[in-house]
Amino acid sequence: MANESSWTETVDEKVNDVFEPVSEVLGDIVFYEVPVFGADFPIIVAWLAVAGLVFSIYFGLAQVRHIGKALRLVRGKYDQPDAPGEVNHFQALTSAVSGTVGLGNIAGVAIAVAIGGPGATFWMIVCGLLGMASKFVECTLGVKYREFNEDGTVNGGPMLYLRKGLAERGMAGVGKVLAWCSAAMLLFFTLFGGNLFQINQSLEQLVAVTGKDDSFFNTSGGAIFFGLLAAALVALVLIGGMRSIGAVTSRLVPSMAILYVVACLAVIGFNIGHVPDAFGAIFSGAFNPEGVAGGLLGALIVGFQRAAFSNEAGVGSAPIVHSAVRTKRPATEGLVAMIEPFVDTVIVCTMTALTIIIADGGMYNDARDAVASGEGDGVSGTSVGISITSDAFETALPWFPQILTVAVILFAFSTVITWGYYGLKSWGHIFGHSKTSEMIYKIIFCSVIVTGALLSLGVLVDLADAVLFAAALFNIIGLYLLAPVVKRELDKVLEYIRRRDAGESDAEIEADEAREAEAHAGETGAR
Repeated sequence: MANESSWTETVDEKVNDVFEPVSEVLGDIVFYEVPVFGADFPIIVAWLAVAGLVFSIYFGLAQVRHIGKALRLVRGKYDQPDAPGEVNHFQALTSAVSGTVGLGNIAGVAIAVAIGGPGATFWMIVCGLLGMASKFVECTLGVKYREFNEDGTVNGGPMLYLRKGLAERGMAGVGKVLAWCSAAMLLFFTLFGGNLFQINQSLEQLVAVTGKDDSFFNTSGGAIFFGLLAAALVALVLIGGMRSIGAVTSRLVPSMAILYVVACLAVIGFNIGHVPDAFGAIFSGAFNPEGVAGGLLGALIVGFQRAAFSNEAGVGSAPIVHSAVRTKRPATEGLVAMIEPFVDTVIVCTMTALTIIIADGGMYNDARDAVASGEGDGVSGTSVGISITSDAFETALPWFPQILTVAVILFAFSTVITWGYYGLKSWGHIFGHSKTSEMIYKIIFCSVIVTGALLSLGVLVDLADAVLFAAALFNIIGLYLLAPVVKRELDKVLEYIRRRDAGESDAEIEADEAREAEAHAGETGAR
């Protein structure tokens, strides 16, 4: 097997050598840090967090005031069967959640606790709550400016609302540039972050629980088998389009979430005596932390950074899949999208953190030494993160790492198929949405899956992280400029829900809306 492994190592090295200078330059730009009270603060994290804070204030804490309406929308209370779109609110939500709930919730959270201490968990939750407002804005715009193909499929996302929305405001040139840059950034991340990285890390965890060096999956043959099987399953789903993705994720996401949360609860149950101390450590550590990052600001930065990487609020990825929803009112899906960061960060990330914190009365302290020595850096130190979480599960029952492996593979698969859809729409914006163009993309995407099983291409993965958050730079500019559009759409939806709850029918409401639109058009023409 030495010869078999040597060629993969050679390819890894050559690709990494080519892209390493690019990755370092872009990483230095995107993740540029400024010193704040003795800690290094990444500007991109501040960019995302401030956007969430601004939108929370601008929309009057919509993520708190309207969460009940969002839950009723997900349950289908206000569904209209004749509305345009491909999937219902629940399927759109689960498809989007499948793109964000993944290894970041398992490995990234462990790294956050190792670096920032338990208090980082508190700041992750805060960032997740702020991210709900950003998701509301971008997903409302995604539906507002979506386009329909002849076959009824939907194109949506930042590449459309940046171009069309800013054109309406007299900034067509700026909108085209922002849209193209956003599409290019999301496409690159799709191939190497949302695809290659997920496959590579899920295979690594599978090897760890099936014999490590002696595992069949540690051989080139085993890796190729895993890659081909994953590629075939993903291809079947992608060929079926958004309806197929929605059908799969609407079943897979709740199942994997339940599996993972039950596993976490089992660990917590075996260590129930540590629970009060764990909560105390989270809250006290948020303001008086003990982590290698150092100080209150260190814990805050780490918590915000991991939450931002996990829920992707403001990045522009989620609006692509939310745009496919069946609705006549864009802000309905914006309200539903708010649930996504709540599930991803407030629930799943918190469960992971709590499991790690209580598992052995502070076992993450050992991992902190590894992180401090450079084995994990909070962004790319995934192997360290997975091992921390796996060790936490093993404290309950020796076979719990096997459950973690199942969760990792399910998370990875759901993330890959959702990002496959994101990439398809980004590819279409750049190269066109013809059947030939889309087939070329699907072949490339599935080929990268096999590559991910054989190669690590670590520098490409680091570069993918940088371009994903570069997309946030372009996207959030548009969100600020288009926020008034979202406010008008929210007002329309709140009035619609009020009238529906009062017992009025869709036909009555739509007739009144049509008369109001006609009167407004007449007034505009007269002026």
